[in-house]
Amino acid sequence: MTVLSPGQRPGPPADDRGVPTVTELRLSAFRSHRGATFPLGPVTLFAGVSGSGKSSVLEVYDALARLGGGAALGEVFRDPAGCVPERTGPDAQGRRGFRIGCTVEGPAGPVRLDLAVQAEPELRVVGERLTCDGQTLLTTALRDPGRSTVQAAWYTAGTAPVTRAPLPGDRLGTALLPLRVAGKTAGQLRVLAAAEQVVLALRSVFACDPQPARMREPVALGDARLRRGCDNLAEVLWRTHRQCAKRHARLAATVRSGCPGPVEALVVEELADGKVRALVDRGGPWATPVGRLGDGELRYLALALVLLTGPGVLAVDTVAEVPAAMQALTVLADGFDRSMDGRQMRELVALAASVCAGGHLRLMGTVTDASCAREVDGVTVVDLGP
Repeated sequence: MTVLSPGQRPGPPADDRGVPTVTELRLSAFRSHRGATFPLGPVTLFAGVSGSGKSSVLEVYDALARLGGGAALGEVFRDPAGCVPERTGPDAQGRRGFRIGCTVEGPAGPVRLDLAVQAEPELRVVGERLTCDGQTLLTTALRDPGRSTVQAAWYTAGTAPVTRAPLPGDRLGTALLPLRVAGKTAGQLRVLAAAEQVVLALRSVFACDPQPARMREPVALGDARLRRGCDNLAEVLWRTHRQCAKRHARLAATVRSGCPGPVEALVVEELADGKVRALVDRGGPWATPVGRLGDGELRYLALALVLLTGPGVLAVDTVAEVPAAMQALTVLADGFDRSMDGRQMRELVALAASVCAGGHLRLMGTVTDASCAREVDGVTVVDLGP
């Protein structure tokens, strides 16, 4: 277990196989955070009271992930003015904004992405910088507020040291580079490697917020990919029971450790109307429909299912052209300990540490009380304080 305060860093990443991973998140100026740098390990839990800015950290990660996938600023930041730190006054041109960034470790080395966004008077990118080992690979700047573009310059190392061209002012330039850089010079190849490393690490994200009230009813069979709210829990358990016997058995063992009463197995019943419902086999003729479980038990079951499955089962946008061995999926779980007791949290955090030690799954969560997580090796706790 590692306990850190903002600005401290954990040791080197446990994964040494070159899988691109986000190892640092920067909230230079975002909501309640100013000049904040947060280290990220395989399992990172942000602890603090309500209002300490825990959720904002996950919000920034999710925003960068969506931008890395090609989303426009307006799709990602629905309330851009709310992202501006409080008491931030406008500049001489009446502009206010926010700044975020991250570091991605991988085969190209440590790559830093920093993004400055104007929230008012209109939402747009005003500056972006991509660097690797201290070398600037991409910069963008807002030269003419009357245009919808920013001026970009990326490293070439050919007959011209840089290439200059306009890029859309509502998109992440790093995500556009693979479509704009020819890859003919050593410099261009380095730019491509750095940009692709960042995009690959950011895109593999599953933001999860189990909603017990929506998990109790039978569900129709569909693609059996677990949705963000886990409302199709029974459908996914139906799939794992048939296709992933070992993982399904491990899930049942996890439920046995964290839920009261006997648990022999997790079973799924097909109903006459074509829907399915999940039940907890208590032994003999006794089975409890999951709809009768408490909120904490349902959240515990759903989060354990998330940790024990992968991109093929979770509803995530995978990068199909990249081998699975070169991808690490990051699970974002705001309110990770919500509705759960200490025993359930200890079991769930231990499961997360065990699964994430393999290097292909990472977890970022927020908790109110991190006391049980501090006892688990492989977990980084970032205390945000009051």
